Amino acid sequence: MNLAEKVAQMVVVRSSGLLFDDQILYPDWEPPNSKLQYWVQDLGIGGVIFVGGSAVDLATRIQQLQSWAKIPLLFAADIEEGVGQRFAGATWFPPPMAIAAIAQTNLKKAQGYAETMGAITAQEAVAIGLNWILAPVVDVNNNPDNPVINIRAFGETTELVGQLARAFIRGAQQYPVLTTAKHFPGHGDTAVDSHFDLPVIPHSESRLAEVELPPFVEAIAAGVDSVMSAHLLIPTWDKELPATLSQKIITGKLRQKFGFEGLVVTDALVMGAIANRYGLAEASVLAVEAGTDILLMPLDPEVTINAVCDAVTQGRISESRIDESLQRIWQAKTKVYPTWQPGNEKIPDYFSVPTYNLVEKLAQSQAQETVAQILQDSIQVGGGYLAPNADNQDLRNLVFVQDILNSSFLGNHTPAITIPKKFGYQPQLIENNSEAIQGLTPHRLTLLQLFIRGNPFGKIASLTQASEDLIKRLLRSGKLQGLIIYGSQYTLKQFSPKLLSEIPYIFCYGQMPKAQAIALELFFKDLEVSLLTKISQNFT
Repeated sequence: MNLAEKVAQMVVVRSSGLLFDDQILYPDWEPPNSKLQYWVQDLGIGGVIFVGGSAVDLATRIQQLQSWAKIPLLFAADIEEGVGQRFAGATWFPPPMAIAAIAQTNLKKAQGYAETMGAITAQEAVAIGLNWILAPVVDVNNNPDNPVINIRAFGETTELVGQLARAFIRGAQQYPVLTTAKHFPGHGDTAVDSHFDLPVIPHSESRLAEVELPPFVEAIAAGVDSVMSAHLLIPTWDKELPATLSQKIITGKLRQKFGFEGLVVTDALVMGAIANRYGLAEASVLAVEAGTDILLMPLDPEVTINAVCDAVTQGRISESRIDESLQRIWQAKTKVYPTWQPGNEKIPDYFSVPTYNLVEKLAQSQAQETVAQILQDSIQVGGGYLAPNADNQDLRNLVFVQDILNSSFLGNHTPAITIPKKFGYQPQLIENNSEAIQGLTPHRLTLLQLFIRGNPFGKIASLTQASEDLIKRLLRSGKLQGLIIYGSQYTLKQFSPKLLSEIPYIFCYGQMPKAQAIALELFFKDLEVSLLTKISQNFT
């Protein structure tokens, strides 16, 4: 291989999981097919990270990409909550914080759930052709204002995060996939989303050793295949460069101090914390200098490849440094492609994924039962009693979401809409940060459903002031009948104990349709009995 071909293997680009150009949802980040084919076939990039589409779409997409490649590709996805989190049709688990909640009363059960979650995620990933799971998150979310990690973490305490992450890795290791501990050295104690800006972790060496680092040590001991760096500035270790670009942190700490020998992958290079400060070319070179093996999601892989090659030519980076990363990449690829060897130009036929039988391999009954059990075991119920209302009452199902146009879990067919409708509640959807909130009338009997959680690019992970003001108006008017919160437990904590003693409420970590169904069936259970009794009386 020449130098450019070697460097290209260090690059993983983003692609839509959908098949056709007119289906691309994020054209700024996802290339059309002709450009993607050029990157894979001519540049020889090392892998692809996917977002969007169904599981069957993705399986077909992976076959297409593999047919273009001369060297088997790494196929990655951020499937922290199961394959179904990103690709419809597969199993979608509740967020990891739900399992952490169960651990408060039954650690053994929680560890079992985490291991099963890892195993099912890996099994379904392999079924559709994915071979790199960008999970588990091993950040300790000890900052309730964290807008990006939030309930993606396995808890708020160091020991619990380490135990549950280790169980997830153990489950996934039953299948030929790579796992990833992220985001080194810990993104849990920030109130800034690194997708937009550069967070600063001001903690001392002793504090990092006590809180942030132990889960990574646990994950490395468990045999995690890769570690993703965080776009964080940690002055205790490096006053100038963020972790992703810091040789002191990636090589000095992760490699030398903690002895990690697997793949080091950057967080996405398109993120604001890096892209806005360094530009793609310099960030790519700095990341390689730091000791990184995989450059994830450069906006233009040619810029990255050329910049790193120029740095080698100029003597800034040695070619032996590139060869070190290449050897780790080969090691990872031979794990997920056990019959392939470097230098073998032919990719064996068995890498093609048969899509016709995926229905039998995805969302199987055991997986669905596990999802339901985690939801039921982590749900919280309290407050007053939901009494039947007169038939002439004007009932409203007010649904707050963070992004109406990008809510894959909501629609006219989903339980959050259909179940309340059975009881006369007419839906009204509104965004949590919308100015329209101020114009909503508080004079209708209202079931309030809140879909609020931390997410990348989410900006906020709690109720806005306008949303809080509306809820107070509903309370003063006596029109708030009930409250259901899906997502972040930190939203639940925004409500006063007095409110929660008077209004029937349910909190559920999951937001997917299965979570909605479980929460609403529980919420309306007594009213269902009353309704059935009334219907029965009308016929006697």
